[in-house]
Amino acid sequence: MCDLTGGRSGALRGRDKESHALCALVDQAGAGAGGCLLLLGGPGAGKTALLDLAVAHAAAGASDDQGFLVLRTQGVRGETHLPYAGLHALLRPLADRLEAAGAGPHADPAAAGSRMLAEALRTGVAAEGLALPAALLRLLQTAGRPVLVCADDLQWLDAPSREAICFVAHRAVTVPVAVLLASAEPGTASGGLPPLPLAPLDERASLQVLDDLVPAGLAGDLRAALVRAARGNPLALAELAGALTDAHHKGSAPPPETPPRGGRLWRAYADRLRGLPADTADLVLLIAADPGIDAVTLVRAAEARSGLAPLEAAENAGVVVESPGGGFDLADPILRHVAYAEASLARRRAAHRLLASLLDGVSGGEHQRLRRAWHRAAALDGPPGQLAEELVRALAATPRAAAAFPEPFRVLERAAELTGQGEAKAARLAAAARHAWQAGQPQRARSLLSRIDTLAAGVEVRGRAELVRGSLELRAGTTGSACDTLLAAAERLLRTDREQAVRALVRAGEASYLAGDNRRFLAIARRAETLRRPGDDHVTRLALEYLAGMAATFRGRHREATASLRRVATGVMAPPSAGSPSTLVWGGVANLLLGNGAEALTLASRAVEMARAHGAVASMPQMLEILIQAQLWSGRYDAVAANAMDGLRLAQETGRATSGAQHLAWLAFTAAVAGDEETCVLRAARAVELAAAHGVSVAEALGTLALAHLDVAANRHGDAVNRLRAVARTGDPLVVRVMATPLLVESAVRTGDIAQAKDALVVLDRWADSTRDPDRLALAARCHALLAPPAEAAERFAEALELHRQGACAFETARTRLLYGGILRRSRRPGAAREHLHGALETFERYGARLWSEHARAELRAAGESVRPSGSRSEAGRLLTAQQFQIAALVAEGATNREVAARLFISPRTVEHHLRNIFAMLGVRSRVELTRLLS
Repeated sequence: MCDLTGGRSGALRGRDKESHALCALVDQAGAGAGGCLLLLGGPGAGKTALLDLAVAHAAAGASDDQGFLVLRTQGVRGETHLPYAGLHALLRPLADRLEAAGAGPHADPAAAGSRMLAEALRTGVAAEGLALPAALLRLLQTAGRPVLVCADDLQWLDAPSREAICFVAHRAVTVPVAVLLASAEPGTASGGLPPLPLAPLDERASLQVLDDLVPAGLAGDLRAALVRAARGNPLALAELAGALTDAHHKGSAPPPETPPRGGRLWRAYADRLRGLPADTADLVLLIAADPGIDAVTLVRAAEARSGLAPLEAAENAGVVVESPGGGFDLADPILRHVAYAEASLARRRAAHRLLASLLDGVSGGEHQRLRRAWHRAAALDGPPGQLAEELVRALAATPRAAAAFPEPFRVLERAAELTGQGEAKAARLAAAARHAWQAGQPQRARSLLSRIDTLAAGVEVRGRAELVRGSLELRAGTTGSACDTLLAAAERLLRTDREQAVRALVRAGEASYLAGDNRRFLAIARRAETLRRPGDDHVTRLALEYLAGMAATFRGRHREATASLRRVATGVMAPPSAGSPSTLVWGGVANLLLGNGAEALTLASRAVEMARAHGAVASMPQMLEILIQAQLWSGRYDAVAANAMDGLRLAQETGRATSGAQHLAWLAFTAAVAGDEETCVLRAARAVELAAAHGVSVAEALGTLALAHLDVAANRHGDAVNRLRAVARTGDPLVVRVMATPLLVESAVRTGDIAQAKDALVVLDRWADSTRDPDRLALAARCHALLAPPAEAAERFAEALELHRQGACAFETARTRLLYGGILRRSRRPGAAREHLHGALETFERYGARLWSEHARAELRAAGESVRPSGSRSEAGRLLTAQQFQIAALVAEGATNREVAARLFISPRTVEHHLRNIFAMLGVRSRVELTRLLS
């Protein structure tokens, strides 16, 4: 077998299927029956690395006299016109044998074929027909051992060499010869040999390549930017990583968007383009200047020049392809960059001028207007100030969900470049920075903001820049610094843009909330209250009500908070705020505080969908935070785990460390529910570490809550009380304290600390009573049942179960039934106890909650019932938990245990534990069987 599990080079990441195919062909030739494969992929796709792998596999474990004879050649563009130059390189290891054959008896047919080959290699001339290709096949057949023939860059091999090698490839099935060919051009004359296309690497494999290239690691947003720029090309990843500077690592310069000029990949694409006819190259430049150009515009452009023949030639050469939307683009985005950059300034301007003229008056909405303005600006077809104004007006009229070209931040950056020094230039740079931040490119946003510092700008522009800078700091810096910056932005904007000023106050409030600084939040809310005006627009009124409702909640004045929160909850769906993801988030939070979990879930889901539709990548982690809170509220832990994993990935890609800390804490909580101690501890520790670095008290509290849940599940009630004392302190968010209270009451009762249990219950009682949420009321009733005298406990538990039936959280219902069943058993009512314990066990098993399942089994055994042991869920068809399915899918894709552990933030030993259970549940015995099952 081909070993692909350890020590792989970056170029082989994501190439498991292709590697196995090549190694299988080599093994087949070693057994006496050969074959051939044609690797197809553009420059840098990894063709040569795969050929190297096949050569290494052929050499592995074989002695000199029994191993493969390896013959390699590579096409060279400068030698394409030299007949048999490729064969000359291929047969170099057999040169002595060919010369000896030439001196042998002339009657020997084999010797005659060798003489023909030797003469062709010496003179570059051979008889026409099959004689020479047949002589090559005979030579390889009589090698006395298996042969591996590798021909790289087949498109540059001279025609006679290529024909001879392909002749052998077609006939290799019956002889011990493996022929591996590689070409960068699908149209290479190969006579129908079986192709093996190399698709771009997927995101996971690309990230692994970067980790191989930069073992010290890169910031999450920089890694994601390089993956986007490389488009799945391994060589591009290597060259992009090698081109990074200190400014890139520090985040003060935007990440590179193309491989370096002069690098191997750039030269390969430039060489390919130089081979095109002039009229075809002109058409390729038009497409590079307007990626995804619609067919109508392109046909008109072609007709304005030399007709459609160049377009057909570009398609036949594999340079131009039809895009999914029906337009045209270059076959590789990197090729597009090279085609544009290699053209002279005069040719680029001419291309943009032609495109602008063709788009003038074309129907297609405001997006066509923006494309026209973009091309006019690129062509400098008018006074710079006028072109800049045209860009800004066209962008303002373009719907947010319009096509991705040109991107808003690039439009505004170009407008700023065309604008003279001063206020307008700074304003456009600030707007460009805001759009770059929203697009998930924080480094570019910081770079744009840094250019404002050298300009003369007024209070309003400085305020807008500070709002973006504070927003960046809120997500990637420290909450304290973010709050200061956002408050300064709010004060600057108050006189000129009250809506943005109030938004800045909302974000400052969020920073203080994340920091657990309730005192500062209340001060911000008081400042916001002074800003109310009768004529405020709808969104500003909602923002002020949101701050007021949150502040009253933090003061414990829940009935006072209800009026404001209800206005927010109902107002977010009224125009014009209904289309805003941020206002939907306010509505989701308001509904959570009102106890309307179902409505919170609906609004949060809508916010996520809307952010995704608008391409607001940077806001997705925050949207997912609210969605997760709503799902957590109703005990949908599988959904929590999946969304938190997605949120963590997006947070890392967009440089949002504060969101990353919270998503890690939620992942720790779901691991605690599952009873996975190692994973919970690992994730919670990382969440707390990130929280401490960025001042995110909420994430620290959530991580501590996860560990406390694990302690309760493991019967470590003293440890749980110690942890939960910290979570229950006044500064922590109300929602976290409410979540902590049931655990704290249960553990405090078990440790005899009744006074602390009663004190903690006051907060839950007050809030549950104000919201009338049946799930929270049920938890409060359960807590009172634990504190009640034995004569009253049963009544309290019955009340809790009735409230649970009106609610949505099945897991907490099972927890109540487990506690109630234990009390009934100790009250010598085993029959009644077993009814509740069976129900609890069934729910815990459905959730994959190992420790809680063990508790239920232990109680059932104590109630006199024989129960099956844990871990016996081996019947075929039982569903895996969300985490088990993720692990199984990654393993099936070829990931090692360590790679799975790194991807999912769990320990390798936990992966091994899960794999054993997965194998047992699915009835498989190996990774190979698992791969077959899941594929």
